[in-house]
Amino acid sequence: MKTYLGIDVGSVSTNLVLIDGNNQVLFSLYIRTEGDPIRAVKKGLQLLKEKIPADAEIAGVGTTGSARHLSGVVAGADLIKNEITTHARAATFLVPEAKTVLEIGGQDSKIIILENGVAVDFAMNLICAAGTGAFLDAQAFRLKVPIEEFGDLALKSKNPTNIGSRCTVFAESDMIHKQQIGHKIEDIVAGLCQGMARNFLNNVGKGKNIQPTIIFQGGVSENVGMKKAFEDALEQEIIIPEYNTVMGAFGAALLVKQQAPEKTKFSGFGVIDKEIKCTSFQCKGCPNQCEVIEARIEDKVVARWGDRCGKWSNMAI
Repeated sequence: MKTYLGIDVGSVSTNLVLIDGNNQVLFSLYIRTEGDPIRAVKKGLQLLKEKIPADAEIAGVGTTGSARHLSGVVAGADLIKNEITTHARAATFLVPEAKTVLEIGGQDSKIIILENGVAVDFAMNLICAAGTGAFLDAQAFRLKVPIEEFGDLALKSKNPTNIGSRCTVFAESDMIHKQQIGHKIEDIVAGLCQGMARNFLNNVGKGKNIQPTIIFQGGVSENVGMKKAFEDALEQEIIIPEYNTVMGAFGAALLVKQQAPEKTKFSGFGVIDKEIKCTSFQCKGCPNQCEVIEARIEDKVVARWGDRCGKWSNMAI
């Protein structure tokens, strides 16, 4: 049985999805990256190895996410794609009528505008963490509320507190002030969700033609308080698709299956036990002075990337 593996490695989570020839999900995984993408990919492959059907052959591997090049080296990728492409592919597969995708992860957030299943516009928030999962994590910790309970607590609010959330620093000071003057915890939590939704729509979604059907994906889409906050702000129903937390990996798997490589570059599960290291150096060949990343497996250089001109990345290894 031919199967296809998608791997999405971000700053907060690492996700794996394995699909069969009929695009059915055989295995999905969401784990924390914990600042070590190499270790996270190895751990994900180990867990997949333990669960993969005995008759399954991995016929293609696609990678995406901020560490897509690195994870592609570790796993042996046949296809490396950016997050916009993979998230859009998974969204249109699961919800063909989707026209707007809201995606919020741990350190970034994005909006994708679709027409006839094709991404025609997008925007990402890569600078400020005020509209991301990391922001919610930090506030949940400060409020001593488990992040898993954050959304349900927000739904209990009868009078959400108005909290400015355009900046994490101001949001925290505003939240502390509201605590000190006696606002209920559920009202503060609901206010944070509403503020985060406003921040997303006013920054990432600014100027975008947001039309239904609207779907919400990424780790933050697990938060029912955020879903309600977006519904209130947009006055539209928000759909949470199946596999909402692993859509990047799902999209990568779908795309590599569509490409159908004749012979996969998959490293095999033996890579789990191999030593993999990355170093970098600055190219002095031109004024760009690019930082070139060099990956080694068992002390052998296997890939380089990061140069604009391709001098190093296209060099035979």
